[in-house]
Amino acid sequence: MTSALRRYRPRSAARVRLLCFPHAGGGASGYRAWAALLPPTVELVVVQYPGREDRFDDPAPTDLVSLAGHVAAELRPLLDRPFAMFGHSMGTLVAYETLQRLRWEGAREPDLLVVSGRPAPDEALGGQLHLGDDEGLCDELARLGGATQEMFADPEIRRVFLPYIRDDYRLVETYRPRAAEPLDCPVTVFVGTSDPECDAAAAAGWARFTRGPLAVRSFPGDHFYLVPGRARVVAEISGLLDPALARPSAAWPSMP
Repeated sequence: MTSALRRYRPRSAARVRLLCFPHAGGGASGYRAWAALLPPTVELVVVQYPGREDRFDDPAPTDLVSLAGHVAAELRPLLDRPFAMFGHSMGTLVAYETLQRLRWEGAREPDLLVVSGRPAPDEALGGQLHLGDDEGLCDELARLGGATQEMFADPEIRRVFLPYIRDDYRLVETYRPRAAEPLDCPVTVFVGTSDPECDAAAAAGWARFTRGPLAVRSFPGDHFYLVPGRARVVAEISGLLDPALARPSAAWPSMP
């Protein structure tokens, strides 16, 4: 099976790693442009889920927790320096479960967890879209702003993209969070001001999942606000990383 991690601009001397987890139907290439926007002290590492892009032939995971377990195994060697996690939509759940698996194995928590476009893990559970027809799935993608009906009018596009999008929805809709102690790391929630999935009030539910500070940041746009607002989103994350790097750590030497 192909490796799950992509580093578009490897930076061996970077002080911190930013680990990114895509949304349902998304691929690692959606974060490629972030590498040029991040400061040289930050190395971008993006998770590539099976069944898409250069992992098109890799089989779909049985469930979201097992997907997170595979990702955690690959990430473990990269936790040799401070790191932060960013997940959007489905990616918030994969990031959270990956973090819980790493913590269970004795790894240190990230200096910062940024979650985007989804309420807390114990909310918005269930759903039947993965069991429905293609039209229902396409309608949902259009509702969120991630696609148009015209895009999926092409039979070839449907043939290539809809199977793994449906599989991603299956992972999300069958996911149930396991009982676990709250995190200790800071959590910041990003939301689009017109996102039908998660507003600022729903974002506050993440406070139940951490003993650290919780912050909410709003950006203009719908569920996929981070596409047109890429530069602003990356700048916000870069700004959040500075205090994370400045905090003393028992695991790593203080940064100058």
